[in-house]
Amino acid sequence: MGKRIISRRRGAGTGTYRSPSHRHHGPIYHPPASLVGEGKVTGIVPAPGRTAPVAEVTTPDGGRLRILATAGLATGDTIVFGSGKVDRGAILPLAVIPDGTLVSNLEVKPFDGGRLVRAAGASALVVAHAAGEVTVQLPSGTFKQFLATCRAEVGAVAGGGRGERPIIKAGKKVWGTRSLARAAFKVRGVAMNPVNHPFGGGAHQHVGRPSTVKSGTWPGAKVGRFSRSARRRGRRGRGGAR
Repeated sequence: MGKRIISRRRGAGTGTYRSPSHRHHGPIYHPPASLVGEGKVTGIVPAPGRTAPVAEVTTPDGGRLRILATAGLATGDTIVFGSGKVDRGAILPLAVIPDGTLVSNLEVKPFDGGRLVRAAGASALVVAHAAGEVTVQLPSGTFKQFLATCRAEVGAVAGGGRGERPIIKAGKKVWGTRSLARAAFKVRGVAMNPVNHPFGGGAHQHVGRPSTVKSGTWPGAKVGRFSRSARRRGRRGRGGAR
């Protein structure tokens, strides 16, 4: 009897692909819009399951919250919420952030807490202000317009050099990816046995069948390469379908 391939097995919740939630800090979003004033950073802590560190902040009313740490933010720094000086770590509406400023943790809709540009080292660029809208260049290079009331955090997300850190040995890789609910190493399908993967087995490592996936495939099987057929691409190249 065959086995499920890894791309489908990840959704089953087995131990290898289950993230240890007891280590996590929980959801980390912008504070409520009613919070206005200055807060003080009391610590920068690592966050298992995230690529970026987390900053612990004391709020103006004496409470405590966690936000994504921006590059250069340190213990003892002061950050503002809602209104104030445009400085590192400030959480402000896009309307008051000047053009040319790097921002992160962007809100797609006003007061949703931040949905975009949250990975370590990521940043977006405020490009232009218009009537009620602000144009931002995302890390992908795409220009997107947001409502001016959407909030963002000033500065790039901390942890930008994470990908350049050497792993040294395999055990570090295993424990480093455990909290990310991801296998440490990836085995090619053609290197497996036929029982483990449709591409496995044979006298040599070759797929042995078309490896592209049709656009109409059901979601559970839509994995791998999604390119359309060469015939369809050829029609588009000659000016569209006939």
